Formats: sequence, structure tokens, C-alpha cells
Amino acid sequence: MVTYNSEAHIVDLLDSIPAAMGDLNYSVVVVDNGSSDGTLGVLDSRDDCTVVRSINSGYAAGMNRAVAASPAAEAILILNPDATLDAHMTPIMLDVLRRPGIGVVAPRTREADGRLSPTLRRGPTLGRVGGLSFTGWPVFTERIEQRQAYAAERPVDWATGAVLLVSARCYAQLDGMDESYFLYSEETDFSLRAKDAGWLTVYTPDAGAMHVGGGSGESATTHTMKSLNRIRLYRRRTGTFRASVYYGLTVLIELRRAVLGHDKSWPTLRALLRPSLRPPLLKAGESILPR
Repeated sequence: MVTYNSEAHIVDLLDSIPAAMGDLNYSVVVVDNGSSDGTLGVLDSRDDCTVVRSINSGYAAGMNRAVAASPAAEAILILNPDATLDAHMTPIMLDVLRRPGIGVVAPRTREADGRLSPTLRRGPTLGRVGGLSFTGWPVFTERIEQRQAYAAERPVDWATGAVLLVSARCYAQLDGMDESYFLYSEETDFSLRAKDAGWLTVYTPDAGAMHVGGGSGESATTHTMKSLNRIRLYRRRTGTFRASVYYGLTVLIELRRAVLGHDKSWPTLRALLRPSLRPPLLKAGESILPR
């Protein structure tokens, strides 16, 4: 796992791990990306995890560092620090992962109040750029919200990365997560690249976890990163022309949101239109279309 100012959540996650692992042999490695709260104090007080101190070089870089610091294993359980795991969930996920051709397994995830968390996603397309979930039409909707879609095991394009079990062979074949995204879209990119290489991402309802969400907070900067990285991912997968259309649609969507009162959309809109205002950590280039 990778922590960043995760003091409020990390204890609950660490305490849930032993029961979640059942009889499996495992190690716990935590990379801290430069927390300024009490996260490191909490981690240093425990004897059930290895702590790697790091500068904040991004989530993907932190996860790659955690995997590199881990003993050789059959599988990698990727965890957000604001998740907690149900008992015996990892052996269930591992049974699914051991089937031929499966590279990533996602569990059934719930919110803190027990409601289903809609973690499954369809791949990005021009039609889905607006996130028009209210239509219920797959052609316009990346997020899968229908409850019946979570009732049975199924392959998916990708799933949000709060809790994912990944084949170590798959992770190594893809050279880990793409560190250029810094934050957001890294799990999307990973599952889509895995699919390109012949590895499936599979959802199972038989393993469960809870995810608080937003454990490190959200700001205008992180909202901007999310928008820019979606464009970058789409460009890398489809080319400049289609990505230019995707970019234009994103600008219109952020303008609409800003006019409707979403305060984080104004800084995002400015960063979309003025490359000099983009978070330098992304290294998205100086052209109007993010690289």
C-alpha cells in the first residue's frame, strides 16, 4: 500500500489484514509518500509491516517501490489506505486469480454506510467522456452502477484501484504501473494494458471490502490531475486526432460544471486551456493537448 497523510485510516486497514489473509503466507509493505501528519508515527509503532520512506513521486511510483521491496510472491494485493478488508477475502480472490488468463481480480466493495460502491468501469470512449451515468446507457456511461451487474462474477474492462489482487507475472510483464500519471488513471491504464497483453480483469462478489474514499482528500489540483490524465490515457491509446476530440469534449464538460457551481472545475478549465497552469508533477508537456 501507499500512504500519504493517511493517519486517520491506516490502523483500520492494517488491523483487518490478518483475518483477510486466512492461512496464506504474506508480507505487508507500506511506502509512505512524504506524509506530514502522524502516519509515519503510527506505522513505526507497529511490527506487522515493513515501512519504506519516500518522497512523493506519485501513487504508481510508490506502488512500484512497494512491490520492489516485497519478497517474491504469487500475487500482489494492492490496497488504498482508506480501505478495510473482510475476513478470508484474499484466498477467495486468489482462487479466481489462479485461473488461466486472469491478471487482476476486484472484490465487491461497499461504502462506509454499507451501500454498494460502484467500482466497475467500462473502457474510455468519446461517448463516455461526459460520465452521463444518469442515462443508464453503456454507450454514454463508463461507471457501471446497475446493482445486478455486481451480483455475479464477470470480466470487466477495469475496476477502481482501492482493492485489487494482481498476478505477479502480469505485474512484471507490464513493468508495473505507469509512473507518468503520478495520481489517477494508473489503475485504468494497468488493466487496459493487461487486457492488451491477454490478461483479464475479473470481478468477484464473493470477496468483500469497505472503502471510505477520499482518504487523502480532494482538491482543485487533484481534480485537474484526474481530468488531464484521462485525456493523456485516451491519447496514448487512440492517437492525437481522437484525443483532440476527447479534449474538446472535456473542456465543454468542465465549463458546464463550472457554470453550475462546481468550484473545482474553474481551475481545471484554466489548466486545460493554459498548459503553464497544469500541475508540474504530471509533466504533461507544453502543448494544448496533454501528453
